[in-house]
Amino acid sequence: MSAVVNQEALEAVGSHFSSEKMMQVRQLTREAIQQIAQAMKPGMVEEDAVEFAKDLLAEKGMLRGWHDVYVRFGTNTTKTFGAASEPGVVLGEDDIFLIDIGPIWKDWEGDGGDTFLTGTDPMKAKCASDAREIFHEVRGHWRDTGATGKELYAIAIEAAQRRGWELNMDLSGHRLADFPHAAVYEGPMADVDFTPSRQLWVLEIHIRNREGTYGAFFEDMLLEDAHFA
Repeated sequence: MSAVVNQEALEAVGSHFSSEKMMQVRQLTREAIQQIAQAMKPGMVEEDAVEFAKDLLAEKGMLRGWHDVYVRFGTNTTKTFGAASEPGVVLGEDDIFLIDIGPIWKDWEGDGGDTFLTGTDPMKAKCASDAREIFHEVRGHWRDTGATGKELYAIAIEAAQRRGWELNMDLSGHRLADFPHAAVYEGPMADVDFTPSRQLWVLEIHIRNREGTYGAFFEDMLLEDAHFA
């Protein structure tokens, strides 16, 4: 990956940018993820789960998104961003699923993701837990060392391998701001050769087992510890 170094240009925001509103939409996004997860039950078909998620977001005034609504079941949790799911996958009794949403609330972008279980499979539980642990390990390096985006994802690769997983570098962080952030920069955080500023970037961790049968995802803003208490 080539390094991108123009921090001032890449972190520019528009006239509607508001730190307070960005935190509000983050809270709305995290709440929506939990509400979607609570409605997922064994026997559901993935396509119906996506429609449920879209309906819930529409009720909250958050349907328009800067990316598609993803609810992935079972083997589809290995799919990368933008890839179509295999159709007709049914959520099992002892299964894993992930949620990734990027809603826009008024003028501000949200983005978040997490992984959940329907049963007690120990390796699937470890995968979901490890995705969160890797996120916070990498975020801790950002907090403590001021590591660059490029360095953060080198740490993420090592952290995933140490735990026995493969890290999907197609999902390697990005800008977030007032809509649309892509007008300023739509490339990955893993390419930037400066310390990403708090609240303006999201850290994404998508891991998969080596057999490619399931994976886990966690995504949130780069923020201080107090915001994850």
